[in-house]
Amino acid sequence: MAETPSDSLSPTVSREAFVAELRRLLPEDALIHDEAELRAYECDGLSAFRELPWAVALPRSEEEVVALLQTCHRLRVPVVPRGAGTGLSGGALPHPQGLVLSLARLNRILALDPFARTATVQPGVRNLAISEAAAPYGLYYAPDPSSQIACTLGGNVAENSGGVHCLKYGLTVHNVLRVRGYTAAGEPVVFGSLAPDAPGYDLLALAIGSEGMLAVVTEITVKLLPRPQTARCILAAFDSVRAAGEAVAAIIAEGIIPAGLEMMDQGATIAAEDFVHAGYPLQAAAVLLCESDGTPEEVEEEIARMGAVLERCGATEWRVSRDEEERLRFWAGRKAAFPAAGRVSPDYYCMDGTIPRKALGEMLEAIAEMEREYGLRCLNVFHAGDGNLHPLILFDANQPGEWERAEAFGADILELSVRLGGTVTGEHGVGMEKINQMCVQFSPVELEAFFQVKAAFDPAGILNPGKAIPTLHRCAEYGRMRVSRGKLPFAELPRF
Repeated sequence: MAETPSDSLSPTVSREAFVAELRRLLPEDALIHDEAELRAYECDGLSAFRELPWAVALPRSEEEVVALLQTCHRLRVPVVPRGAGTGLSGGALPHPQGLVLSLARLNRILALDPFARTATVQPGVRNLAISEAAAPYGLYYAPDPSSQIACTLGGNVAENSGGVHCLKYGLTVHNVLRVRGYTAAGEPVVFGSLAPDAPGYDLLALAIGSEGMLAVVTEITVKLLPRPQTARCILAAFDSVRAAGEAVAAIIAEGIIPAGLEMMDQGATIAAEDFVHAGYPLQAAAVLLCESDGTPEEVEEEIARMGAVLERCGATEWRVSRDEEERLRFWAGRKAAFPAAGRVSPDYYCMDGTIPRKALGEMLEAIAEMEREYGLRCLNVFHAGDGNLHPLILFDANQPGEWERAEAFGADILELSVRLGGTVTGEHGVGMEKINQMCVQFSPVELEAFFQVKAAFDPAGILNPGKAIPTLHRCAEYGRMRVSRGKLPFAELPRF
């Protein structure tokens, strides 16, 4: 694998000279360079990795974004784009000799067309704010990450975020029509089109999920959907996690695509219930949330079909939300699973692998064995309908060795995901967190192809360097470490 530009990236100026350059471009209130104030930007939602940047810029216009990119490109200073900082993979981790480019102040909804059912927004617009603005027209934006009250569209595009309703309505990539932004050199670039199709390669799909490595996004046009007439949610309990996993596969096999199909194990259920009081059955080994939406007649029929499948798969009990308040309460528990974990443990490490639905039971049983191996608890929350796992490994960073055990525990989950025919990430991105597991997922030839795509957009290698794509040297080091831990060499793993 060829050396990448970021391997030897070195700014041509000192930190002091760089800050002086930034002062000529930005007003004082749009620039942070004091060490104490920089601490607020030293990590994203994955707080295990921390780094102080040279500076943080908070531009208010595209013109300022372009000027910043051109300056950093000229001086070979790394640029890390940042949204709300809710990401969970270290994607917004600063470079120690770089600039954090915060897009939080580009937060305007530029246009909302209820007839075309589109909204054009700046990257700093909150996910939930789009649905709030579209509500008077009976429309909404479908992707709904658990952090939707805070996360921004720019970050959603960078990570290809999903949410609890992504099974039926898709991820960010399925709900965005067009993205506009600038390359590392400050040149304009457009991905996608407002037309039904665009000529040439599908670069929009390439840009969404690219984790800030190809371009800095400044404008996004999304699809809006009519709000369903009604929605009801089934809460089903099972006496084993394998039975719950098999019920998920059975629902999809029946030809039913629920609006949402989520799974929580007993530990996650107890933590969420104590926090939100959603009405979950605490004696169950696992619970499923199965939602149907549409017309009243469609919902009634689908609820009946799902109920029959759940009974056939051994649900010990199931009940349907009686009204909208109870439906929202069921979902509030699921969406509060992460903060609920924070109430029962000093720290937690949230994973994000994806496996075939049929392997859910096998994965959960394997995680239970890993809990015993590493001496750490794990709460399990899944976007079960599409096999996206979110195990929450509980640990105490103040206890020597616990973070290291948690990190190894997480690596085992991700690498098992690959062996089961899945992937190392579903919606949180690779960032810094999963860069080693990319060595397990992909061959050197595939990784080289990724680097070539990166170089086509950012030949200087200054956009979010060192993230998402591991070098051959890093993969070799990780391979040796795996063998020293008694794990399979890469050559013996499937898909590598």
